[in-house]
This record gives sequence, structure tokens and C-alpha cells, in this order.
Amino acid sequence: MTKVGSELKLEVTKVNNKQFAQDLEKRTLKFGVRIVQLSSILPNAPESLVIRKQMTKSGTSIGANYREANRARSKADFRNRIKICESEASETQYWLEVIMDTEWLNHEKVMPEY
Repeated sequence: MTKVGSELKLEVTKVNNKQFAQDLEKRTLKFGVRIVQLSSILPNAPESLVIRKQMTKSGTSIGANYREANRARSKADFRNRIKICESEASETQYWLEVIMDTEWLNHEKVMPEY
């Protein structure tokens, strides 16, 4: 984004589908790694162990399923895998909200880039 006078101008970079897919695979891998790192700093209370396992499974599943979607054998298979990614992302978001609401970790630890 650049500012032109009093207006913000959105700069759009064109990428083809293959490049987009590769970029998103990298981003979902990075997210999965971040989830594993975040899991490792949760408290060792019995309650947090359950959430740690659930969050790690759903958070790492996003990238794995997206990678499989890009290698789908049909459009229907691709759509199904993308729906799984969406579901796993929603579940991961839920667990991250639980972690912040219980104050096991603060917002800056959970979402350091934002």
C-alpha cells in the first residue's frame, strides 16, 4: 500500500496459480511450525495438555491438507481438501482464543506479528 495524496493505493502483484499455491504451501508450513513452537511453551497443567494436543493436530493439519489439495486427483478432491483446511483453521483459531482467554499466554505470544 502506498499513500497518494489523501488516498491509499493498493498495489497488486499478479501471480499465477502455481506460484500462489507454492507461496501458500510455504506460509502454511511456517504456520504449522509456529503452532508447534507455541504448543511447547504452554503450561504443563493437565487441562493445557489436552488443548496443546488438539491445537497442534489442527494447526499442523492445515498445511498438510493444503499440500495434498495441490496434488489432488480431481476438482472434487481438491475442494474437499480445501474444506478440510478451512475446518482445521477454524478449530485452530478456537484453541488460540481459548489459550488467550485463559491467560495461559498473552496476545503478543500467540500472535506476535499483529
